[in-house]
Amino acid sequence: MRQVIIYSGEDGYFIAECPSLPGCISQGQTREETVTNIKEAIHAYIAALEEDGLPVPEEHFDAMVVAV
Repeated sequence: MRQVIIYSGEDGYFIAECPSLPGCISQGQTREETVTNIKEAIHAYIAALEEDGLPVPEEHFDAMVVAV
């Protein structure tokens, strides 16, 4: 399991980022499409690390929402 942040972009698309995997970002026209796309991106990211013999960063569920 990986923590994912989804937010609306300026172009009307949704953007998803996986903070525990730096640079692992995807997007989609709907939330559902965005979730599907980020899942694929996470799988590909981890597969590339493993293929290169690099360690896969651990997930740390330490999120907080701050109201400003």
